[in-house]
Amino acid sequence: MRGAAVRKARLAKLVAQQYSQRQLRTSAVNHAVPRTESAQASSSGGLLSKLLGERPTTPVPALYEPLQGVHLPPALPEDVKPSETNVTTLTNGVRIASQNIAGPTSTIGIYVDSGSKNETPYCTGSSHLLERMAFKSTANRSHFRLVREVEAIGGNVVANASRELMCYTGDAIKTFMPEMVELLVDTVRNPLFNEWEVQEQLAKVKSETAEMLNNPQVAIYEAIHSAGYVGGLGQPLMAPESSLGRLNGGVLHDFVKENYTAPRIVVAASGVDHEDLLSVAEPLLADLPSFDQPIPVETHYVGGDWRQSVDFPLSHIAIAFEVPGGWRNEKDSYAVTVLQQLLGGGGSFSAGGPGKGMYSRLYTGVLNKWEQVQSFTAFSSIYNDTGLFGIHATSSGDFVPKLVDLACEQLTLVATPGKVSEAELQRAKNSTISAVLMNLESRAVVTEDIGRQILTYGHRKPVAELIQGVQALTVQDIADVSSRVITTPLTMASWGDIVRVPRFDAVARVFQV
Repeated sequence: MRGAAVRKARLAKLVAQQYSQRQLRTSAVNHAVPRTESAQASSSGGLLSKLLGERPTTPVPALYEPLQGVHLPPALPEDVKPSETNVTTLTNGVRIASQNIAGPTSTIGIYVDSGSKNETPYCTGSSHLLERMAFKSTANRSHFRLVREVEAIGGNVVANASRELMCYTGDAIKTFMPEMVELLVDTVRNPLFNEWEVQEQLAKVKSETAEMLNNPQVAIYEAIHSAGYVGGLGQPLMAPESSLGRLNGGVLHDFVKENYTAPRIVVAASGVDHEDLLSVAEPLLADLPSFDQPIPVETHYVGGDWRQSVDFPLSHIAIAFEVPGGWRNEKDSYAVTVLQQLLGGGGSFSAGGPGKGMYSRLYTGVLNKWEQVQSFTAFSSIYNDTGLFGIHATSSGDFVPKLVDLACEQLTLVATPGKVSEAELQRAKNSTISAVLMNLESRAVVTEDIGRQILTYGHRKPVAELIQGVQALTVQDIADVSSRVITTPLTMASWGDIVRVPRFDAVARVFQV
């Protein structure tokens, strides 16, 4: 009996404590949240309230009801326009461009019109090594100090090399924009290229190249350039092992001195005020040497065939053609971009979820019909004055002859008037515009877009202009551009089990009819 009484007393005490805490919370809500008239009615309470003997409380207003005494800011007007891209050219030719985007962070990039296309046999692989040597020791900082300074401001830095471009990019809170600009300029202008750092990175480049060239996608991508072009764009982007013995700090110094000149440099930024950026960047870059006569880079598209037999169960093949004019041929570049979306493709398994890309021609015409096809994708690599467009496909070795026939058939169909419907074209145009607009939500993409466009066109084109150009395309435009592309010399590349890959001249004859 005594134990039962103790338990009953404890239960009564616990109930009393819960009731007291609930009363305190209810009192706090009553003081903090204004009540609307509809909320003044008392609630009847629930079963637990009745059991605990609580009185009915007044409920908080519903989420869809406005709160009394709370004033909302006015809505933005419908005619709000995005901030413009401001460009300033210094006396030595350096261009500084920015777009002020709302947000707490900024992205700054230094873009140099220099890449593997500018390499000579003496310095082949320099761009690849420069990417690895970025943010190492400079005349003003050790590598350790540079890393600690980036960490201290919560920043992030990265460098990328391509065939036409070198870019050094940094992200930081807007407050630290001056520190990030100074650090990037120091990296570009004052590298030491200490021999011990160069040798350390050369060892990493060697292992990285060996690993990447065992990746069929990378090997095929490199191969169509080396087979299709003679000159600048035919130079390997990945440093070949045969050139690593010639690369050292002196070679990198010569390459930077020759190519990192003022007219070929753009400082681009997003999320910063242009005048603030200019006040920081101009003193750091105003004395950069300027050379009015850059060394011309000769590149000629000739087409060709590349094959590599590898002990691998699958065969990778790529069929490509030239896109004459590249980005500077604006209408054709728009059409090729839409054509890539129209053809689409992908793997036999859609990793992006059910239905991803299933309406594209390569899915409906190939992947959904031929179970032997592992992947079938349209690709493009467009540069300032030229480009490549084609199809990359994968299957088992015994299916390769049919795989090549399917690729030739799809490329021929889109070049035939009447074979592309209005619905397909509109879907591809919508997909292209959607992809562009979604990518431009990223500050990093906006910064890169500013830098690339200024190096290519001398200014940044409004997004509305691109949208208008895409929307203006017709099915006849797609057929005409496709026809011009596939009448250029053929480039083929194959990797893996290549025993049954058709002869190059036999495939080329398909497009000469």
